[in-house]
Amino acid sequence: MEFFQIEWRKSTKKDLRHIASEEVQKIVDAVAALAAEPLPHGCTKMHGSDCAYRIRIGDYRVIYEIYEQRVIIEIVRVSHRREVYRKK
Repeated sequence: MEFFQIEWRKSTKKDLRHIASEEVQKIVDAVAALAAEPLPHGCTKMHGSDCAYRIRIGDYRVIYEIYEQRVIIEIVRVSHRREVYRKK
């Protein structure tokens, strides 16, 4: 079984600063699990992109892109569900 490498954008790391620490731990654990299973049960493909997906962690959403050729998962955005789809 091939494991994916997880890469966080700088902006995504900044997004985590605005989230409560117990929620951050849940998010980090869920993202770490993506390395073994990039398409877990409950993930949803994002419209308008070939490689973008999202997962739910409570009231928060993690948007990520899978690059199978490079075996990388890039975490694009982490935010509350009411804000995650809005443009910055």
